[in-house]
Amino acid sequence: MLFLTIISSMRKILITGGAGFIPGSLAERLLNDKDTFVVAVDNLLTGEFWKVPTSPRCKFIKCDVNNYNDIAAIMTAYSFDYVFHYAAVVGVKRTLDHPVMVLEDIQGIKNVLDLCKNTGVKRIFYSSSSEVYGEPVELPQHETRTPLNSRLPYAIVKNVGEAFCRSYKQEYGLDYTIFRFFNTYGPKQSTDFVMSKFLDAALANQDITVYGDGLQTRTFCYIDDNLDATEYALNESAFLNDVVNLGNDELITIVDLAKTIIDVTGSSSRIIHLDPLKEGDMTRRQPDISKMREAINRPLITMEDGIKKILAFKNLHGK
Repeated sequence: MLFLTIISSMRKILITGGAGFIPGSLAERLLNDKDTFVVAVDNLLTGEFWKVPTSPRCKFIKCDVNNYNDIAAIMTAYSFDYVFHYAAVVGVKRTLDHPVMVLEDIQGIKNVLDLCKNTGVKRIFYSSSSEVYGEPVELPQHETRTPLNSRLPYAIVKNVGEAFCRSYKQEYGLDYTIFRFFNTYGPKQSTDFVMSKFLDAALANQDITVYGDGLQTRTFCYIDDNLDATEYALNESAFLNDVVNLGNDELITIVDLAKTIIDVTGSSSRIIHLDPLKEGDMTRRQPDISKMREAINRPLITMEDGIKKILAFKNLHGK
């Protein structure tokens, strides 16, 4: 009872998918505010418990948001002020191999939104993706001017989630902010993703494999840039009922990414080319980050500095 009395005076925030890379990093950042209490929920399908911050103001609950009763018990018990709905099946190979499991996340989106509107949540923050743009018809990709050209189940689910957010605002008055994440990397990222996969291979002096000629262009956003923009949106009531690209707009080819990582790490790894992926590997991707730049109001972290930050984390924590 005393515990509940203490947290009742705090800002209570729910983060779904809380044992994942970006959500776990977000939880750690939000806990810097001594008046914030965070509940992180995750079914641990791809999440890892060590990514959840250790703090008396952070509670982890194993939970599947696609199961209404599972998440309803938590949201009704805590009466959250804000919800970050980041839970999703992720990873290119995983989402391509398990499209039905990806589509099941639509139920989780609906569960969370229904509970948000019924438990007094002030605003929901939804993690969408650059994948909703599909193969781009223009660069950079602007939030409102670029057509959404999604085909793959993962992208379709993210697009559906965006439509749900807008619809719940229109019908129930539930405020939202949609973040379209472009490639984000950092110390807690799993090896399912290109940056961490290349880094681990380079550190072990193993071959780095790229699909096709490696001339696909991408941008890579260091996690601190993502979190600074997210905190600004939350604390300054910015981007209310709006969509924001969160990423970096500096283009690099995948093969040049591999070369950069080899150079920064001093690795003896070789670059090996594999057959191109049949689908899911867009040739180009670059966000318009005008809104994000206004939010963080500083230069973005360079790739070289970001990689060095990851190496420092690995040296300190062995992960």
